[in-house]
Amino acid sequence: MRIHREGYPTLILVGAVLALLNMFTWQGRYRRIMLAASALFWGFFAQFFRHPHRTTPTDSEAIIAPADGVIVDIQTLQEPEYFGEERLKISIYLSALNVHVNRVPLAGKVLYTKYHPGKYLVAFHPKASTLNEHATLVLQDENGREVLVRQIAGLLARRIVTYLGEGQTVQAGQELGFIKFGSRVDIFLPPEARSAVEYEQHVKGGETILATFT
Repeated sequence: MRIHREGYPTLILVGAVLALLNMFTWQGRYRRIMLAASALFWGFFAQFFRHPHRTTPTDSEAIIAPADGVIVDIQTLQEPEYFGEERLKISIYLSALNVHVNRVPLAGKVLYTKYHPGKYLVAFHPKASTLNEHATLVLQDENGREVLVRQIAGLLARRIVTYLGEGQTVQAGQELGFIKFGSRVDIFLPPEARSAVEYEQHVKGGETILATFT
């Protein structure tokens, strides 16, 4: 299992703490139970930071899912931060068991990035998109079509990482960022885009076609 670089500090710290606990309890009658529990606990963190390989579709008319998870919202509504007009919004909820690497949904150029401090409501809360800590990124493809991706912190997620900067050229499927623990990613698409997913459908970041341009 390949581990994402964001996980190294956490896994080293957790491993060190567990090693110390096992040293202090090694002579006790429950040492085997403690050792097994420690291995399971460390394994939970390791699977959270896993970084699987994904094969990204090359269709220029497709918008690829930016994250693993389940579709919790599909609707057309006003996007106030950047567009100031109605857009098709698709929301993906990431549980602690999902891969938390975020990926670029289409090839193009980064036009806009902004980080917003905020609250830590549960990620599937309707107002989490605007009230929670989040980071916004806007991409433009070669045809001038713009897509907004919003990384949203959840109840447990307390760190959002965005790797891309304004003016940077990107390819579909490359790493966009990382969110630690339960969280959500919203993507705002042009009104003419057609959703290719359904409510409660599970998707894979960098692989599942989320929507298509008409």
